[in-house]
Amino acid sequence: MKASDQSAAHTLCSVEDLVQELDRLPQSAFSDVQNVLRILISSRVKPNTLNPFLTWDKQHYTRNLIHKTDLYELIAICWEPGQFSSIHNHQDQNCWMAAPVGRLVVQNYRVLFQNIEQGRCALETSDRLEMDVDRPAAVDPENPVHCVYNTAEFNQRAVSLHVYSRPFDKCVVYSQEQGTCGVINLQYTTEYNSPRTKPL
Repeated sequence: MKASDQSAAHTLCSVEDLVQELDRLPQSAFSDVQNVLRILISSRVKPNTLNPFLTWDKQHYTRNLIHKTDLYELIAICWEPGQFSSIHNHQDQNCWMAAPVGRLVVQNYRVLFQNIEQGRCALETSDRLEMDVDRPAAVDPENPVHCVYNTAEFNQRAVSLHVYSRPFDKCVVYSQEQGTCGVINLQYTTEYNSPRTKPL
C-alpha cells in the first residue's frame, strides 16, 4: 500500500457526497488507482456524517457496509486502540483507504512463496506507512499483501474508509511466523446501518 504524497486543495464533504462522486466514475476509472485516490485526497469526509454507520466492539474491529454496487463497495472499519487486521490480500481487486478519524499504521509485505492448496507461504516485511486524515492510501496492485493496525500507543479510536473495486467476499490471510496461509470468508458487522454478524 502506498500513502499519498500529493498536496491538493480539499473540501469537506458528507459520506453521501463521497458516494455520489464514486458513483459518477466510469468503470475504467477504477482500473487506475490514482483516480479514486485523487477523490480521497480532495474530498475529506466529515466524521459526523459517518455516525449512523459506525459500530464498535472491544473484541474485534468492525466492518460496516455503507454502499455497494457491482463495481465497488464502500466500508467503514472501526478500530479500538490496539486492534489490528490479519495479514491479508484483496483477491486481486483494487483498494483505497482514508482515515477520517484517528491514525492507522499499514504494514506491507512481499510474498516470496505461496501455495494456497498446501496452505504454505513465505513473507518478508517491506515498507510501513502511517495513515491519517491528510494521508489516504492505495493498495499497490503489484504488492497487495498488508495488515492494518491501530497501535495502542495512539490511545484513540480510529475509523477508516475502504473502497474496494470490485466487491469481494473472500480473501487470503497469512501468518508470517508460521508460514501458513488460507482463504477465509468475509462478513459485514452492519449493512446500511443494520446489524449483521461479527467479522472473522
